[in-house]
Amino acid sequence: MADLVVVSPVSIARKRRLQRVGTILLYVLFGLVAFSFTLPFLLMLSSAFKTSAEIIKIPPTLLPANPSLKAFKTVLTEAPYLTWYRNSLIVAGAVTTLTMFTSSLAGYIFAKFDFPGRGPLFILILSTMMVPFPVLLIPSYLIVDYLHLLNTLWALIVPGMVSAFGIFLMRQFIAGIPNDLIEAARIDGASEFAIFARVVLPLVRSPMAALGVFAFLGSWNDYLWPLIVINDLNKSTVPLALTFFNSQHAQRYDLVMAAAALAVIPVIIVFVIFQRQIVNALMLAGMK
Repeated sequence: MADLVVVSPVSIARKRRLQRVGTILLYVLFGLVAFSFTLPFLLMLSSAFKTSAEIIKIPPTLLPANPSLKAFKTVLTEAPYLTWYRNSLIVAGAVTTLTMFTSSLAGYIFAKFDFPGRGPLFILILSTMMVPFPVLLIPSYLIVDYLHLLNTLWALIVPGMVSAFGIFLMRQFIAGIPNDLIEAARIDGASEFAIFARVVLPLVRSPMAALGVFAFLGSWNDYLWPLIVINDLNKSTVPLALTFFNSQHAQRYDLVMAAAALAVIPVIIVFVIFQRQIVNALMLAGMK
């Protein structure tokens, strides 16, 4: 007969105290890490309400001594910032929508259709992710020039319509959908596009939302490609606008900070709206 092990209440209480201490230390550690990541953003936001003299003041101050909206007013009235903002929203919205559509459609084809050369073609698409973007600058520029799209917003939209990472991501999730659902829809007489729209897409909302956020952020923050293909000031995007303020007003750090603070507003809104879908997609990706 096995001996019974008696655990004293003192040991249980000690173990619980250690667990609480460990949990508190873990929260403190995560809090410090989160603060270190958000500190640059907080400094940028604080500097947007300061004067240039106060920004470069030594020792620096965390909060503005006399908060003012003068820098925001200057950015919005003395430069076509709203036009640049509109251009960025149009480009980022179009790239996000097209990327989500093409990636989900190609992912569905690679996951649920068997055709000759499917494996090598999928590997070829994935291999493009290993090529640095600067290597593709000249070929992409020549293609855009051939299509007569230089110095237009289409030059920023067309190259971002297809994403190899998006195809890979959607293919992995769609492959996990049971084939019985698709076969049942086919038996009911649904077309392939109807199956894709009514059966597949509702089951992959979380990864599509995550892909949409990644595509939006990548397009919104893109600087190198717009710098190459856009020459007209009125067709510039927000990243180029920051360069404009940085070059035209070299000593006006308050204008640069105000323009940067306005630039992050759409990013924050998108993340707040889709943060649950992003977390769910990352969790499902980890399980896979």
